[in-house]
This record gives sequence, C-alpha cells and structure tokens, in this order.
Amino acid sequence: MNLVQAPRAVVAAAIFAALLAAAPASPPAHAKTVPSYHVDPFWPKPLPNHWILGAVAGVAVDRRDHVWIVHRPSTLQPNETRSIWRAAPPVLEFDRAGNLVQAWGGPGKGYEWPQLEHGIYVDDHDHVWVAGAGPKDAQILEFTRDGRFLMQIGHAGQNRGSNDTQNLGAPAGMIVDEAANELYVADGYINHRVIVFDATTGAYKRHWGAYGRKPDDSYFEKAGEHLPGPFSGTVQHENRPSQYDPDGPPPPQFRIVHAVRISNDGLVYVCDRTNDRVQVFRKDGTFVQEAFIAKRTFGSGSVWDIGFSPDPAQTYAIVIDGTNQQVYVLLRKTLTVVASFGHAGHWAGEFYGAHNLAVDSKGNLYITETYEGKRVQKFVYEDGPR
Repeated sequence: MNLVQAPRAVVAAAIFAALLAAAPASPPAHAKTVPSYHVDPFWPKPLPNHWILGAVAGVAVDRRDHVWIVHRPSTLQPNETRSIWRAAPPVLEFDRAGNLVQAWGGPGKGYEWPQLEHGIYVDDHDHVWVAGAGPKDAQILEFTRDGRFLMQIGHAGQNRGSNDTQNLGAPAGMIVDEAANELYVADGYINHRVIVFDATTGAYKRHWGAYGRKPDDSYFEKAGEHLPGPFSGTVQHENRPSQYDPDGPPPPQFRIVHAVRISNDGLVYVCDRTNDRVQVFRKDGTFVQEAFIAKRTFGSGSVWDIGFSPDPAQTYAIVIDGTNQQVYVLLRKTLTVVASFGHAGHWAGEFYGAHNLAVDSKGNLYITETYEGKRVQKFVYEDGPR
C-alpha cells in the first residue's frame, strides 16, 4: 500500500514521522544563553562646548562603570573644525547615563604625549593609562583620574625593537593585573610582543612573542614587511603590506599586537590583529591555544579587540572586527564562534572601523570607531549567562 492508498490517519502519522526525522537536532545547551545586544542610540549624550571627536582609538570602563575614551584630535579634517566646531580634549570620561564628566589630555610638562593616541585603561586605583601608535611613540603614560601626570615608561623615538626592555614600539593598549601589580602592554604596531612591567615603578618584568617565543624582528625584514618611512598619514602602518597567508602554516611571529586582556581564571588573551587570530597564554608567557577568526581577512585584519561576558566564569568572549565590521561571540574555552552581529555603515548599530571594546559590570559593550567612524557606541546586554 502506498501513501495515496492509505487512510488519512496513516498518512498523517507518516508525514509527522518524516517531519520529526528532518527536524534539526536540539540546539546545544549554550545556544539558550548566548549573549545578545541592542544598540542604545542615545548614548552618549551630546558633547558641550561645540566639541567633536576624531577617530576614537581606545575605550575603558572603570570600577564605577564610567566609560573612558581616548580619541585623535589630529584626525579631524579642516571642514569638520571650521566655524564654531573644535576638537574635544583627547581623554573623556562619561557616566553610566552617557553624560560627560570631564575631559583632559594632550601635551604637557614632564611627559611626552603620543603622536597618535591609541589605547586607554583605568586601573582599580583610578589611574588612567594612555598609549600611542605613532611611528615615534615608544612610551606609556600614567595619570591620575583628573589628569595629573604620574609616570612615563619608555621614551619617544627610542624604540630599539621587540626585545628592547626599556621602550615600547607603537603600543596599542594595556591592562593591569591588580593582584600581581603588573602592567601588560600589547606592543604593538612596530614591535611584535606582549611586555610586562611593574605597575608602580615601571620596571621591566618579562616579554614574549607568538607562541611564547622570543620575538624576532628579522622575520619581517626577510618577508619585506619592515615599516616604511617616513610615515605620511596617521594610519599608514595599520595598512602596510603583509605577507600573511591564510593557507600557509600559522605565522611564527605576531604582526600587529592590538590588544591584551586577562580573564578571571588568569589567562592572557592577545589579539594578533593582521594575523586574524587570538592567542592565549598563562601569565608567564606559556602558550595555551590559538584560534583564527574570519581567517581569509586581509588588509587590516579581523581580530581587533576582545572582552568577556559578565558571568563569573566568563563563558563567552566578544571579539570585534574593524575590517569586516562584525562583532563575534565566542565560547571562551574553545574560542569557537557561536554568534555574530553588525555590518558596515554610519547609522546607530553599524560600524566604520570598529576598533576597541570595553565591557561594563552589566555586560554592556562599548565599541569605538576609528577612520571616519569617529564615535563610541553602547550595545545593551540582553541575554546570556549570569
């Protein structure tokens, strides 16, 4: 007997069984708790004093859940600052509601302000750390919350390569391990390493390159990837030629070390931006694992910054991609991408140069944009593990 000849009840049962067989398997357990987000188009509030922002190249959240950004006044074009409009000071602090609390920064007595602002971090003592990615930026600066200068590590124009223990090489960002009182630096655009200093004295502690090995700058010279000079333009070194090959063996050296973060369980996550990968280490530099994300991304690369979900286990990692204008949600333990959102554009929730990421205590994301994006956006955490 075929289905045409069968009674209706038999036909219905057969169809139901077929549908069950064709239905997808139950979603994995993590699918019900993957974080989701929506943009808050009214955050932050408009700036006073006819201030406007250049490329925003750093964001941090302090212990009050205040949001700090550093931007590049030099990237504003003449047509943007004519009439009454003018650049805001480089460092701005916003409260949770998006109101401007204060703004400061720029050249001053006793320290060397960077040529090209890049990266900001606020530690548990309310000390504000600022770096720079200009061709002569070999320094990290530390200030009090209200902008009083405290310390400088390294000196402008003095970089001697990726094994220099006194100076940086266009550092992109930093984080303080409060328990150990150590400053970890993503170093950077010219150097190719993570370097660690005493957060109080600035004394050198240790450094490492990809896979925990000693960095070797000759690798880039042999590959024809040494930095051109002199620099013309603010982001030339972000787009320099790269010999990255997604079909070849994993690159033995970092290229642009764009971010460093430390998880609650003491692992160090490094964004190797133009190699399209995250590498994970123990605090002593021992290599743990790596994962490539959007591996066939060339140019400015796919792995720009990383943050973690707000649950104690930090089940998820969030990675931003300023080339493909995407935000990826990963299972942190395996670095497997389980969700993504975002696309290119200038409207709320879209990106043009998604550059830096910070996460507040509620799990909300703050994402900056460089190039012509020139803003910071808030994405409200909707769902996920607690």
